[in-house]
Amino acid sequence: MSSYILLALHVLAAVIWVGGMFFAYVVLRPSAAMLLEPPIRLKLWTSVFGRFFPFVWIAVVLLPLTGYIMVFNFYQGFENAPVFIHTMNGLGIVMILIYLHVFFAPYKRLKQAVANENWPEAGKRLNQIRMLVGINTLLGLIVISVAAAGRYF
Repeated sequence: MSSYILLALHVLAAVIWVGGMFFAYVVLRPSAAMLLEPPIRLKLWTSVFGRFFPFVWIAVVLLPLTGYIMVFNFYQGFENAPVFIHTMNGLGIVMILIYLHVFFAPYKRLKQAVANENWPEAGKRLNQIRMLVGINTLLGLIVISVAAAGRYF
């Protein structure tokens, strides 16, 4: 596969994932909290995650796949890769692990609580997701900064 295609897929996956988290955390979350009562807000978030998470799954597959192919194509492995590549890889792994936890634990419990109309439990799970998405958004912005400027350090 062409280096340009690999890089384009890698960047697009990162932009969709991190941009989606940034939008959800900085724009949608405060607006929904201000305008919607908890039951409607919690149903909204369940729907939003249901539409967003398939794109995150694609990113979770594409980012390491394209990243590792590029590392082996350009540097013949991590041994020769510069520090900023190792930083992106390490932070990317942490982000993926956080996402996997969100998807398989609090998101699963959020969906169940919303289905059961257990609004206090759903609110608790949404708050847990909010904190983890906040961490992942910050990590994603750091990774993007490292990717953009890392070679100049």
